[in-house]
Amino acid sequence: MTDPRGPVRHLLFDADGVLQTLPGGWVEAVRPYVGDHAETFLGQAFEDERPALVGEDDLVPHLDKALGELGLDVTGEELYLAVWHRVQTVDEVLALVPRLRAAGYGVHLGTNQARRRGELMRTELGYDELFDVSCYSYDLGVAKPDVEYFRRCAQRIGADPAEILFVDDREDNVASAQSLGMTGVHWDHTLGTDALLAGLASYGVVPAL
Repeated sequence: MTDPRGPVRHLLFDADGVLQTLPGGWVEAVRPYVGDHAETFLGQAFEDERPALVGEDDLVPHLDKALGELGLDVTGEELYLAVWHRVQTVDEVLALVPRLRAAGYGVHLGTNQARRRGELMRTELGYDELFDVSCYSYDLGVAKPDVEYFRRCAQRIGADPAEILFVDDREDNVASAQSLGMTGVHWDHTLGTDALLAGLASYGVVPAL
């Protein structure tokens, strides 16, 4: 079907759950370090990380404090490097980026990240070279699902929101992007690339061969 809001000219991809993943999941990655406290510990860590996602704090001191309270012999820095920097790319999705660009689309990154993990993605994973425009929450000063995040993404891309198709694994993020006028596709890597291609094709977006 054709998107009634007009042709899509840009694609904005989420990172975690779409372009990359943590093998085994976050809880299992943390469990060797904190044991049965894994779920509770991780929930608190994600809450503590919120300011860092908008560039206002660093998670590591919070991890240090939480680990100390549990009496564990591991530092926040060690845990952060072992878990937050353990990233596995979804190569079949990354392979679509040059094909989409060859078909005439701008292809961009839109992700919630603290500065340290974002810098890893930009350099070691090569995302700065792969994507036309990168929209990291720590750099924009606002995080998904706040609609202001998507407004700033559109400004940075230099396009009307109606020209942008956003792919994310979280429904609340997709709904927020849609509220601004973007097209949204709710998808995660476990659904397979064929499902992603079908979602893109439903809005007339087809990568080059």
